[in-house]
Amino acid sequence: MGIDTYTCPNCGGSAKFDSSAQALKCPSCDTEFEIAALEEHQKEINGTAADEFNWSMQAEDDIWAGTDMDDLSAGACPSCGAEFFGNKNTIAAVCPCCGNAQVIPKRLSGDLKPDYVIPFRLEKKTAVDAMKEFCKGKRLLPNCFVEDNHIEETQGLYVPFWLFDATAHGHLCFSVTKLGRPRAGGSKSSEAMHYSVIRDGHIDFQKVPVDASERMDDAYMDAIEPFDYADIKNFHKSYLAGYIAEKYDVSIDKCKTRAELRIEATLEKEFEKTVTGYKSVTLEKSAIDVKNGRISYGLFPVWVLNTKYKKENYQFIMNGQTGRLAGWLPVDRGKALKYTGLFSGIAGTILTPLLFAIKAIGAFDMSLPSVILMAWCAAVVAGISIVHVWESRMNTAREKTQACDYVVPGSLKLRVKKDALLYKTSIKP
Repeated sequence: MGIDTYTCPNCGGSAKFDSSAQALKCPSCDTEFEIAALEEHQKEINGTAADEFNWSMQAEDDIWAGTDMDDLSAGACPSCGAEFFGNKNTIAAVCPCCGNAQVIPKRLSGDLKPDYVIPFRLEKKTAVDAMKEFCKGKRLLPNCFVEDNHIEETQGLYVPFWLFDATAHGHLCFSVTKLGRPRAGGSKSSEAMHYSVIRDGHIDFQKVPVDASERMDDAYMDAIEPFDYADIKNFHKSYLAGYIAEKYDVSIDKCKTRAELRIEATLEKEFEKTVTGYKSVTLEKSAIDVKNGRISYGLFPVWVLNTKYKKENYQFIMNGQTGRLAGWLPVDRGKALKYTGLFSGIAGTILTPLLFAIKAIGAFDMSLPSVILMAWCAAVVAGISIVHVWESRMNTAREKTQACDYVVPGSLKLRVKKDALLYKTSIKP
């Protein structure tokens, strides 16, 4: 591909050939470039292909057979519409999504049969104890929450997940900087050396899970990851006995987008780890290519706890295999205000004399009112920050943006690992 113009990586201007320097030079910032290095860098930036993901189903024709249907029945909650199935004796259950106790039996028909299941390892009591432990040490929790709230229902539930196996190929271009030594002649200025870094290779992912239930909050489902695939089994309906299993109702296409974003972010992170020895590293462009990715369908175990406090429903979700729990607790705003004032007062009491002492030795020239104002402004910010951290711990449900837990160990292989000096700039003290 021919290049008609050269964009300066330093300032974005248009570099031109300078006859006196016999090099490309940007007239805007006076940065000089080696022609071959800049040309190669620009080809990488402009010529990198777009992301491409290609998926196929592992068992796209595997649906429930007639014999399977004889031992299974399905129910739909008339309150929230959640659909789930159990054994043939399940005619009523408490909905784990909204707590409604009425379930209308109906037959399963034409639904994709799961490929995998992770059986429950932990019992109901473990989930209840985990919720109580989660409440401990939360200083912003209302005093009467633990006494007044009561668990409406604790339900073992198999949640549907689409699972994505992939070998992801990546071509990434980074812009990086390395500091040089101070220049000779007693000058205090030094050089910054800017490199174009290319990484090209692949990495394997094993069963990246994406929640396939519309009614299960993605943030909760992501927060209880990872699942341990050492326990994964080929699906058999006997694992459902005694539990409720929700049917998938989120399309593969919708889940595929989430999986691709997580795979892309993880690949970029893992490739960036191979770029070492530099002061700063910036990803300029990446292209991800997945060919023959495989999609399968699994049911994973969770315990769902619904508790009420002052007519408000609070939900806790625990991984039924590992015990990892995600939940949301109410915040006592009176306590939040009290602790903000307390920490602000402590910080202000410490900072005010400290700044006076620093002013006394001539470190800065400010009036006494300005010193006091600065000290107490900083103290209030400190108090608010501490309480904000405490508030963030009251809700542990967070969506994941990466899939690091599902990278196959040792699968990262680089076929191109190139670091090329692009240009130099001066750094003045």
